Amino acid sequence: MSEQVLPSGAQWTIRHGDLEAVVTEVGATLRSCTYAGRPLVAGSPQDAPALHARGTVLIPWVNRIRDGRYTVDGVERQLALTEPARHNALHGLVQWLPWAPVHVADDRVTLGARLHPQQGWDWTLDLLMGYRVGDDGLTVTPTVTNLASTAAPLGVGAHPYLTVGEDRVDDLEIRCPAASYVAVDPERLLLVGDTVADSLRPVDGTPQDLREATVGDRELDTAMTGLAADDDGRWRITLSHRGRSTTLWADAQAYPWTQVYTGHDLPEGYARTSGLAVEPLTSAPEAFRTGEDVLRLDPGRSWSASWGLTPW
Repeated sequence: MSEQVLPSGAQWTIRHGDLEAVVTEVGATLRSCTYAGRPLVAGSPQDAPALHARGTVLIPWVNRIRDGRYTVDGVERQLALTEPARHNALHGLVQWLPWAPVHVADDRVTLGARLHPQQGWDWTLDLLMGYRVGDDGLTVTPTVTNLASTAAPLGVGAHPYLTVGEDRVDDLEIRCPAASYVAVDPERLLLVGDTVADSLRPVDGTPQDLREATVGDRELDTAMTGLAADDDGRWRITLSHRGRSTTLWADAQAYPWTQVYTGHDLPEGYARTSGLAVEPLTSAPEAFRTGEDVLRLDPGRSWSASWGLTPW
């Protein structure tokens, strides 16, 4: 009898005190994270793929690329359209890659993968995803190294759905210290202007002002920036409900953007149910097209920066 293989692949569980996280072989996905049995993320079951990007890694770009086309050093490239209904390339190229263990311990796991050239992508990248649990919560550290002979464009992010155990995201209180958001067209969720700068709007007086708010009936799939950092150089977004909280933090210099998504347009059974996507991102929508906030990784060089979760 052949061995049964889970759709999410092998599973690695790491623990420290009351904190536990599960990371999967497919996509180096954060499938689960709990504190004293309470979920901090709304992930996927182990016998199902990570649908709707739950807990996935976003490399080598984040968000959307219009028509899957972009130009680097005068050469135009055409990516596969992974969001065909909107004619976009979405969320990078590593969600379904198999990742292998590089280091495994009780409280940490590092998985590695290699992204090879393919349609619309000409560079070879070595990738590491480090997950560690400790007294300071969960820390996630991606590391990207360019093995190609030319500089590679790069965007890095993650797509966790945060939760405090609510029944619907409408019930959540949120504190997101973003001063600006990007206006997008409602059909394709792309920039309304030619550039990010043209599309940037202040949050003041808008439904995108989440500095102290209740989610309620807001429909958000919104890239936000101008994130105020705390004294330690990290910005923090906190969800609260019935005395419980979950906070996502990120290095403010490395991750100047976030995306907040209420899941309002997901299929039945997912729409507006438990889990609000809060994404630490290095760049805005369409960054590969506009060239704004794109990291440029020279041959042989590496990029790395952390983000994390705390149950407070």
